[in-house]
Amino acid sequence: MRAILTLRCENSFLYEANVYHKLQGFIYSLIRDTEYSSLHNKKDYKFISFSNVFPPKNAKMGDKRTLIISSPENRLITIMKNSLDALQGEIINIGHMRFFLERTTILRPTIEKDLCLITGTPVIVRIPKEKFSAYESHWDVNYDYIYWRSNYPLELFIEQIEQNLRKKFQSFYGYELSLEKAFENFNFKKQVCNHITINGKEVKVIGTLWEIIFKNLDKNQRKFVSFMLDCGIGELNTLGFGFLNKVRSKSS
Repeated sequence: MRAILTLRCENSFLYEANVYHKLQGFIYSLIRDTEYSSLHNKKDYKFISFSNVFPPKNAKMGDKRTLIISSPENRLITIMKNSLDALQGEIINIGHMRFFLERTTILRPTIEKDLCLITGTPVIVRIPKEKFSAYESHWDVNYDYIYWRSNYPLELFIEQIEQNLRKKFQSFYGYELSLEKAFENFNFKKQVCNHITINGKEVKVIGTLWEIIFKNLDKNQRKFVSFMLDCGIGELNTLGFGFLNKVRSKSS
């Protein structure tokens, strides 16, 4: 389920891309003093994802923008919606960007048998040293993992994505979904470098943007894709990475 925030720019600004922690802080503020108030400190999966403020471009006062918060936990989104309703008509500050919250709507995306998903924010995938070494014998960095890049084997990316999603699904629903094949067609679009703050230090992370096409999904596959759309793919979803949007079905 998704909460869609319709925003109006209250100042002219240069678009600020690296506001992951600021957006995260705003989102966690919506569940303060609720049954989900401890979510920020939860060590296990949090099952939440969010978009950037889009369209991601410079703005003039009065321009419209959108922010989407998504989760398979419907009650969590409902509680956030209640908090957002209380903020309707108020000013929201995200970095130096100021927005008037016009309204919040709820969307429950439908999953057709044929559909296409796109990554609204970069997908972060870290490959452990042991796994990467099985594909590339030469390991030339002094780290325990490496960010997947476009020049690395695609099967490494898909394997990590699918393994991560299956673990999340089992943790959320309490059972393992029987799937012969989770993904069909990944179309690489772009590789990007992002900056995030970890323990007070700015760190570079490598992410990638994708189009994911599904054809003739059965019931189990549709449930899995619905879950994926709700919680995002890859790592660092609660910082806004790996957010997915549905677009019109592709013929190939």
